[in-house]
Amino acid sequence: MAESVETLCARLKKDFRFFHYLNEEERQLVTDYLDCWELPAGAMLWHEGDPGGFVAFVVSGRVEVKKRTEFADHHVIVGIYSEGSVVGEFCLLSDEPRVVSATAMTDVSLLKLEIHRFDALLQQHPEAGSKLLKGMFLAVTLRLNQAFERLAAIF
Repeated sequence: MAESVETLCARLKKDFRFFHYLNEEERQLVTDYLDCWELPAGAMLWHEGDPGGFVAFVVSGRVEVKKRTEFADHHVIVGIYSEGSVVGEFCLLSDEPRVVSATAMTDVSLLKLEIHRFDALLQQHPEAGSKLLKGMFLAVTLRLNQAFERLAAIF
């Protein structure tokens, strides 16, 4: 049985690092801008080249992110994201099309933040919006640091 939006939001508040900078009131405020989204294994979140539109927070399950190569019908997996991850955050900063494809590897529960709702959050509650952005930036920075460590271990 799927979790309720309230349960998902409670887990976000408690467990996820991108809410670290928000106080309890701000956390509740931010959850009002999020939509619950559930996808079965194999479903596409987006294809490389699609317009941005939203960022997603993985509540449960795993999402595979891959990039096309120069060889027809070949991709390289650039990441597998699980509970507590944020995917698609680049779209909040740029109007560029998606640079990777994202697929649900397992059944996934996500919270989706559409760009227009993020913009509304920033306009109506700039402090909470900037704190959420700071938390997302921290999550992406930690992910990038892990990638650097894996690359360094190869050499």
